Amino acid sequence: MRIFGREPVYLLAFVAIVLKLSAAYGLDVTTEQQGAVMAVLSLAVALATAVVLRTGAAAAAIVNLAQGVLALFLAFGLHMAAEEQALWMMAVEGAVALVLRREVTAPVPALAIEQRSPIKTGS
Repeated sequence: MRIFGREPVYLLAFVAIVLKLSAAYGLDVTTEQQGAVMAVLSLAVALATAVVLRTGAAAAAIVNLAQGVLALFLAFGLHMAAEEQALWMMAVEGAVALVLRREVTAPVPALAIEQRSPIKTGS
């Protein structure tokens, strides 16, 4: 997979270098905030990879990205109780389940019992 004609890992490395240099030369960003920014960028690349490669992991990638974004906001000073954080994450997980529920298929072949009804008899 390529983004702007480059591998995502190289783009993440470039952003990390720019972020660290900016912090060294006056950008007011703590180490924790830098880590949160890089985590969210990594999760965004993971989501893009899951969608492009069609691995069926898009739901997990979306939920992880939402958790990363929440951590990013908290790192930059958002004050939110643990209960509120849990409610937001439940809302994201519920929305993902509603939207992607029919899109997910198991990576294993279906069993014979899953292909016919055990109640209906063939007549």
